[in-house]
Amino acid sequence: MSVVLLLLLASVLVAGGFLVAFLWAARSGQYDDMVTPSMRMLFDDDKPGGETNKKIQ
Repeated sequence: MSVVLLLLLASVLVAGGFLVAFLWAARSGQYDDMVTPSMRMLFDDDKPGGETNKKIQ
């Protein structure tokens, strides 16, 4: 029975931690712009390893 109480307390602590993290993220403005970060990867011109588009042309 004491193991169940220990697991219940641990789960409440973990859930509280996630709630605090969510509230911090929401108040710091990380959910203000939901469209631009998903579109940014489509227009990224940098090649891995420092290559440029001039070598391809």
